[in-house]
Amino acid sequence: MAGWIERVELRRVLDSVLLGLVGAASALAFHWILYWCSWLFLNKIAGYVLPDVAHSIAPKSIAAPHLNWWIPLVTTLGGLISGILVFTWAPEAEGHGTDTVVNAFHRLAGNIRTRVPLLKMIASGITIGSGGSAGREGPTALIAAGCGAIYANLTRRSDQERRFLLLVGMSAGLSAVFRSPIGAAIFAVEVLYSAMDFESHMLIYTLLSSVVAYAANGVFFGLQPLFHVPDKLLLPDYRYYPWYVLLGLASGLLATLLPVVFYGMRDLFHAIPCPQIFKPAIGGLGVGLIALFFPQVLGGGYGWMQMSIGGFLPLHLLVALLFLKMLSLSLTVSSGGSGGVFAPSMFIGAMLGGTLAALFHQPAAGFVIVGMAAVFGAAARVPMATILMVSEMTGGYQLLVPAGLAVILAFLVQTWLSRGLRYHSLYEAQVKTYAQSPAHYVEEMNYAIDLIRAHRVAGEPSLREMDIISLMQSGIPLSLHSGERMLMGELQQNCNLCNELIGSLAEITKDKNLKVLVIFRGDEVLLPTRESRMKPGDRLLLLCSPQTEAILKDKLLLPRTLPGPELTQVPV
Repeated sequence: MAGWIERVELRRVLDSVLLGLVGAASALAFHWILYWCSWLFLNKIAGYVLPDVAHSIAPKSIAAPHLNWWIPLVTTLGGLISGILVFTWAPEAEGHGTDTVVNAFHRLAGNIRTRVPLLKMIASGITIGSGGSAGREGPTALIAAGCGAIYANLTRRSDQERRFLLLVGMSAGLSAVFRSPIGAAIFAVEVLYSAMDFESHMLIYTLLSSVVAYAANGVFFGLQPLFHVPDKLLLPDYRYYPWYVLLGLASGLLATLLPVVFYGMRDLFHAIPCPQIFKPAIGGLGVGLIALFFPQVLGGGYGWMQMSIGGFLPLHLLVALLFLKMLSLSLTVSSGGSGGVFAPSMFIGAMLGGTLAALFHQPAAGFVIVGMAAVFGAAARVPMATILMVSEMTGGYQLLVPAGLAVILAFLVQTWLSRGLRYHSLYEAQVKTYAQSPAHYVEEMNYAIDLIRAHRVAGEPSLREMDIISLMQSGIPLSLHSGERMLMGELQQNCNLCNELIGSLAEITKDKNLKVLVIFRGDEVLLPTRESRMKPGDRLLLLCSPQTEAILKDKLLLPRTLPGPELTQVPV
C-alpha cells in the first residue's frame, strides 16, 4: 500500500512538472497570437497602438481621444469572426474561460473537448487583439486546463485524476501569463468555491506546476513583475489605514455591482432575436463606439493600469473609466465574445483606487494596487489568491497588510450585499462549499456506504455497486438480507416533518431502527446529525422496515430518483 501511494505521488509530481512546461508553452503561444492579432486589427487597420506597461511607466503625455471610425469597424469585425468560430465549432469556448474550467471540474468530470484549447486561443486572440475589452487570464486558464484534460485522456486517467490535471494545467497557464506563481497556485484551488473553501490537497501540485511555468516563461520574458511600482513606495503608515478601510468598503460595493451588470448584459443579449454568431459583433460595435471617445477601454488595459499606478491619470478620466470599463467588459464577454474578466476587473479596481487617492490627496500607487486586489478578490470570491497575485504582479509586497484588510472587507461587504441577488460572483459555475460540489458526490456516497458497512448493515452481501446504481437511477427500494429496505424519498411540501429534527421521523413512524443515511438538498450532499432538520424537497436515503416504507410512501414521502451522472459511478 505504501509503495502504491509513493508511485501515485511520484506520478503527480512528474505530471505537475510536465504540465508546468505545457502551461508555459500555451501561454507563450497565446501571447504571440494575441500580439499578431493586435498588430493586424488595431495597428495596421485602425491605426491605433495600445499603450503597454513598459511605455506607461513615465508617459510624456496622455493623448487626447480623436474620432477614429476604424476602431468600431475592427471591434465589430473581431467580434463577428470570434462568434463564427466559437458558435460553429465549440460553444463552450464562449465567455471568459475560467468559468468553463470551474464547470468542467464540478459537473463534467474534468472533461474539456480536444478542440476547445486551440479554438479558444484563436478566438480570444482575435477578440482581444481587435480591441475587445477583455483580458488574457480566462483564455489562458481554459487553454492550459484543456491541455491537462487532453493529457489525462491520452494517459487514460480516472475522473478524479482528470480533475487534478485540470487544475494543475490551469495554475501553470495563469502563472506564466501573470508571473505570479504563488497566487496562481492558490487561485486554481480557491476559484472553485464561493465561500472560502479550497481543494487544499491539490495545492502542493498546483504550486509545483506554477513555479515550473513561471521559470520557463522567465526565459523569454524575464522574471520581473508584470507592473512597475515606484521604488519610493514607502511602508504604509498606520494613519493611512482608515483610508484603506474606506477603499475596501467601496470595493465591496463595486464588486457587488460588477456581476449584476456582467450577467445582466448576458441576459439582455440572450433576449436579442438574432443568431448567436452575430451577437459578439453587436457587443464589439458597442465597445468600438465607446472607444471613439474613451479608447482606454480597449483590450486588457495594462498600460492604463500602469499609468494609474504612477498617478498620471486625471480624476475625471479615472471616474469615467471606472464605469465605462465595466460596461465595455460586459459588451465584449457577455455577448459571447471570448476573453477574460481578471484584467478588466483589476482595471476597474485600479481606477477606483486612483479616484480615492486623488480625492484623499494620497500617493496613487498604494491605493491603485490595493483597489486592484479588492475589487476582483471580492467580485470573483477569491480573496486569498488575489492578495498574493496582485502583490506578485506589482512587486508591492509592502502593501500585503493593507491589501489584506481591504480585500477581506470588500469580500465581506460583497458577500452580505449579494446574498439576495441572482448573480453574486463573476464565476457563475462556482459552488458554495466542497460538500456541495457534484465532483464530490461519489466521495460522500462512499463515506455513507462505509458507515453502512461498519455500523448499520453488518455483513450485507446484497449492498453492491449495481444495487446502489439501480436505486439512484430508478428510485426502486432495495431489499436487504436483514429484512430492511433501502429507499430514496422526497419530503412533500405539506409534510408535517418539514423543519423538524431527523429524530422526528423515527418517532412518527414508530420505527426505532429507521436510519437516515444521506440528505440530498439541492446541490448539497449532507451526512445527517442529531441537529439536522428536514426541509421541503429534501431527498433522503433511508434504511427502514417494510412496514415503515408503506407509511413513508402513503403519508410523508414520495419515491424519488436522484439525478446526476456522477452517482452512477459509486464503487462499493
